Amino acid sequence: MSYLVLARKYRPQTFADLVGQEHVAMTLGNALESGRVAHAFLFTGVRGVGKTTSARLLAKALNCLGPDGKATGPAREPCNQCAACTEISQGSDLDVQEIDGASYNGVDEVRRLQEGLAFRPARDRFKLFIVDEVHMLSNAAWNAFLKTLEEPPPHVKFIFATTEVHKVPITILSRCQRYDFKLISASMVGKRLGEVLAAEGIEAEAGAVAILSREASGSMRDAMSLLDQVVAYAGTNLKETDVARVLGVADRTVLHELSAAVLDGHADTCLTIVHSLANEGYDIAQVCRDFLRQLRNLVIARVAGAAAKTLLDLPSDELADVQASAARHDTDDLTRCYQGFSKSFDDIVRSPSARAALEIALIRLARRPPLLPLDDLLQRLGDLERRLGGAPSRGGPPRGPSPSSSAHIRNENAGAGAFNDGPPRFEIVPGGRALSHFDGPLAVAAPSVHERPHLHAVPGPEVAAVVAAPAPVVAPPPPAPSRAPVSAQPAAPVSAPAPRSRSEEWPAVVDDLRREAPAIAAIYEHALDVSEGKPGLTVAISPGDFLAERALQALSVQALEAAVKRVLGPSATVTILLETHAGETLAARAERARVDRAQEARDAITNDPAVRGLVERFGATVRDVKPPS
Repeated sequence: MSYLVLARKYRPQTFADLVGQEHVAMTLGNALESGRVAHAFLFTGVRGVGKTTSARLLAKALNCLGPDGKATGPAREPCNQCAACTEISQGSDLDVQEIDGASYNGVDEVRRLQEGLAFRPARDRFKLFIVDEVHMLSNAAWNAFLKTLEEPPPHVKFIFATTEVHKVPITILSRCQRYDFKLISASMVGKRLGEVLAAEGIEAEAGAVAILSREASGSMRDAMSLLDQVVAYAGTNLKETDVARVLGVADRTVLHELSAAVLDGHADTCLTIVHSLANEGYDIAQVCRDFLRQLRNLVIARVAGAAAKTLLDLPSDELADVQASAARHDTDDLTRCYQGFSKSFDDIVRSPSARAALEIALIRLARRPPLLPLDDLLQRLGDLERRLGGAPSRGGPPRGPSPSSSAHIRNENAGAGAFNDGPPRFEIVPGGRALSHFDGPLAVAAPSVHERPHLHAVPGPEVAAVVAAPAPVVAPPPPAPSRAPVSAQPAAPVSAPAPRSRSEEWPAVVDDLRREAPAIAAIYEHALDVSEGKPGLTVAISPGDFLAERALQALSVQALEAAVKRVLGPSATVTILLETHAGETLAARAERARVDRAQEARDAITNDPAVRGLVERFGATVRDVKPPS
């Protein structure tokens, strides 16, 4: 006795049985009930979502004669009892022809079809032509279809089905009613599989049904075919492990364990899990696909929160596990893991040794360095600069390397024996010999040609730098004794610096802050001094933007307060207002000065006689002028 596969045995026989395509069933049912049935339909969608089944249901509804055989018009739902419904279900109705577009794709076949359109149906109400995979028709066949498809005889209906609607000419699309069939959700697939299993008397674990629903990828026919395969292996009692072994996929428990091992940084656990999967014969490529889907689910669950229930097509118990795992990790870390594994996925699938490639990818993800906020990195950079010898602090002793330090500093702005007005730029360089501090820029003795720097690691509490090995500090020669007699008169008093006006205080504070923390100074350059008539120093910054958030962070406020006390005195205070004021900030003033310098440079160049002569002689134009830095 021949066996009828589950996909054919449980094919929907009414529009009410059509799973996941309620929009199609509702539209066609209303059209049948109201008598507004088009002459040509185009059903599009991926494989196994009900296109051909819907075409047969529409054919049965159009030709249904009713249970008593006396119906005079189309029915909203076929009765499945009359001769027309029975023969259409069996594929033996003479007035309903199912054509394969791949083998019926020439202009001669279309011509033969057109020759029979004028004849009335043998028994049914309409003559229907169901063309499956219609995108396989040739251009000549499409062109031969145009006139017939636009104005067919009243007793003829066309139903086209395709998985690649982009290959159908636009002239055909404009003559058809198009219905897009959606992917069926895993929950709907699982519900339908449960009904089939109950009808067949087969017991199945919830995890087994979940794996079948997930691997169906939105196709009901794929789900039925996979169920047939699993039942052939496990009989009438389906277990989750059996289903995973037959289909070559990892069950959800393994996927959760693997994702937890990667996120928690346990590389040894990842290797153990991969070893177990390989020994049990799982398909490594399929495991990678499932694991990539698992990482994606974790990201969505972490970002969406309560909305993940609608965004993730997962059973309720599996969704709860994913949400609990995602809640333990940061969103950026989850996203980084997904991106890292997705970039390795193609290499793993194409690799001749997929297992080794998967192991290396998992180890790299598990040993990923932690993500650090930008503020922490800037603070560590500042600490490293101060520890290795940054710029001298305002009003205090110069903070250069101690005699035991191995860092050497070079002032790139200072010329030989000259002082520089602007803030010096320093660079840590290997191989210096001696470091001397003066009131002006820093000077470093050049290394001897006979010396070779020895590099070693200097660990710090947070960071480590590779610098040159320490060299003995050469003290500056003592000053020559003066030959003039020492006067007994007291030295002239040193005049105190002139006090600053209120308008000069804020620029001085920002200049001091720029030497200590340039990144923080760049924030407060956009603040406006509004101290007029108020005690202390008061600055305002526009609310609601990124700079306002950075200006109010604890690290920024502490650095600003320290700069104010260094410039204006220990008792000085500063107040930050989130208000919008009319005025020119230091950043706007600097930008205006830059624009003015650029315009002055351009005017000087364009008014130069030599430049004017070149422009007039060659018909050229001055496109850009770069002012001196």
